[in-house]
Amino acid sequence: MITTHEVSGPQLFARYAYPPNALGYCGPTDHLALFEYGSAGVTDAGLVDLAKGFHGAWPYLELIARGTGIRDPLDRRVVEAYWIGSPLLDRISTTDIGNSMEDRFRSRTGHDFSHLAEGVVAGGVPHHSFHVFEVYPWVGLLRDDRKAPTAVTVLDRCRIRWGTVQTVLGDRAVVRSRPIVWDGRVLSLAEPVDETAECARAGTGFVGELVPGDVVSLHWHWVCDRLTPAELRQLQRYTARHLAIANTGVEHRGTALAIG
Repeated sequence: MITTHEVSGPQLFARYAYPPNALGYCGPTDHLALFEYGSAGVTDAGLVDLAKGFHGAWPYLELIARGTGIRDPLDRRVVEAYWIGSPLLDRISTTDIGNSMEDRFRSRTGHDFSHLAEGVVAGGVPHHSFHVFEVYPWVGLLRDDRKAPTAVTVLDRCRIRWGTVQTVLGDRAVVRSRPIVWDGRVLSLAEPVDETAECARAGTGFVGELVPGDVVSLHWHWVCDRLTPAELRQLQRYTARHLAIANTGVEHRGTALAIG
């Protein structure tokens, strides 16, 4: 079994980027290649090129690397900071984050850019949950009663979430996790419920053999990795931070239509 700390940065990227890529939401069209790289544990120039094709995630990796003095955007420390969370994120200056957001999203958002800038000033950092709650348009749709159920589902599936394996059924695992809910005023984490997620395909996946009690990360419909206690704390920390920022202005947050 290969743990998070043993895989390379490109491999870790493949584990988390594959689920939305398989659904056609972001990245290059050849999602099977990404899965094969991740499940085989092979890293070469082809995998690096695939990672660069994620026009939503790649600039964040560049920002983290540049802001922390790490040369390679696919260094494992950088990739882990973006998807899971790390103290590295708090070493990046607010100015650098704000400038990156302006370069990427000012032209797309016009006057609404001020709301994205407020999220940065409030403590937003280049973690995937920042992109989900502050950049994507879904939080801004919560005030529309017709669109709110879909928005909540997408927010919950798109963020990196955590849970505990209850049982394994072939290529799927039943995982107990806390979904996001919307009460008409704020987003919050509900009490744990069981969900079924893919963990392998024809016996091949990213995490090896799961057993009940494993704490795992999930993205969309897929189990991405096992989490150490420290990783779990980081993921919870940055998720809570960006949920809180989003809740300070639900009617304005999530106004930038971004590529995932």
